[in-house]
Amino acid sequence: MKTYFRRALPLLLAVLPLTQQAVELPDIISDNAVLQQQSDAKLWGWSTPGRVVTITPSWGGSYQATADSKSGRWEVKVKTPSATFEPQSIVFADGVKDVTIGNVLIGEVWFCSGQSNMEMPLRGYWCQPVEGAAQAVAYSGKYPGIRVATVPKLASYTPEERVEGKWKESLPKNAPEFSALAYFFARSLTDMLDVPVGIISCAYGGSKVEGWMPKWKLDEYPGWDVDKEKSTPDSVLHEWERINVMYNAMLHPIIGYTVKGFLWNQGESNVGRHKEYPAHQRDMVQIWRDEWGQGELPFYFVELPGWKYGGAEDVEAALFRECQHKAAEITPNSGVVCTTDLVYPYELEDIHARKKQEIGERLAFMAAARTYGVEGVAHTYPSYKSVDLLGDKATLHFNNADAGLNPNMNLQGFEVAGEDMIFYPATATEDWNARTVTVCSDKVKDIKAVRYCFNNFAIGTLKDMNGMPLIPFRTDDWDDARHSSME
Repeated sequence: MKTYFRRALPLLLAVLPLTQQAVELPDIISDNAVLQQQSDAKLWGWSTPGRVVTITPSWGGSYQATADSKSGRWEVKVKTPSATFEPQSIVFADGVKDVTIGNVLIGEVWFCSGQSNMEMPLRGYWCQPVEGAAQAVAYSGKYPGIRVATVPKLASYTPEERVEGKWKESLPKNAPEFSALAYFFARSLTDMLDVPVGIISCAYGGSKVEGWMPKWKLDEYPGWDVDKEKSTPDSVLHEWERINVMYNAMLHPIIGYTVKGFLWNQGESNVGRHKEYPAHQRDMVQIWRDEWGQGELPFYFVELPGWKYGGAEDVEAALFRECQHKAAEITPNSGVVCTTDLVYPYELEDIHARKKQEIGERLAFMAAARTYGVEGVAHTYPSYKSVDLLGDKATLHFNNADAGLNPNMNLQGFEVAGEDMIFYPATATEDWNARTVTVCSDKVKDIKAVRYCFNNFAIGTLKDMNGMPLIPFRTDDWDDARHSSME
């Protein structure tokens, strides 16, 4: 069993005498980078221990940092100007050999992480395309202000200091490898704000939320044992299933690169653990915020997509979506975008839904409204408020529906149950004036509970006037409820 694994070769300088070591920069500080505007942007690197490094940005000012007496690492914070599409440069000098990075833009930087639905590139996966990808790639050169740095998939039980992942420009030759969701987010955001947008894509398909957390926190959780996993054979526990290792190998080396916020698309690998997940995600977010040291950075994430998860009519995924919204409630400055309407019926067995553009746009809408204060941008979703149980009927009331709900729709996805806790499909009728929905079923004479899109695979049709879908819900707390076999 390998207790330490890392496929990428470390970035090493040619062998030089210790007193003549030149400045070295991490990949994340490279040509084509985007630095967060109007910030104290953190820069770092390595040089001869004890040597003074002078950092000179083209927009003015000069900064100095002293390399650590043992590791040779240095870091500095550089004040950045307002966003600009005009290329900038930064010179790093330590008296041995100057290093210059160029074509640097000043704009907005977002850290994008999670598992495969965040990792999924514009080119798609095998037999799993991204809708609109050909057009996005073809026209990617129209967005020179978008830059993407992609961290390779790695794993380690030891916190690493270096990782590959240089910045790349938005061009047809580069765009196919960009995270599709993150690219569509960046494109939408730059359209709204008219500023450069930098994306750090740091995702690993199949990873659990616990894979992105440090060992000291995982040791506090019952049933999670990093030391035990270290001794588990690879044939029993694959790399992507392990905990702590993504945090060490992929995230730790770039912690602190100044960003505006975090985007997160993850959860499939935690389905079935919905009771503990909200607290774990909240803890992860707090740890990241603490380690970045930029205060309460926004954290926006994506609702779990529809998939069979063992059975389309089962509810494990629905329970997980419910817990995601609970996670948003207990995590300050966070929000979740609803996606129940963004799957096709034939994607029952495809966990990588192709509608990444709409998800990226909804994340951008949330960021525009909540982080950048752009008024009028749709970013909230209708949600369950209360129910009136009226015998063989039930009338539902909603939050965020003051402007009304979409009329003339075939409202699917509603179910009702009586005392026996067996759910049957329900007919739903909308009262446009009251902004309510009334449901009924000839199988249930005395309704005690209502559910909407509360199973593993369900496509939501009820939306507000901006096209924002109703968040899946249940009015009950029955963990042992079941679906009728009578359809």
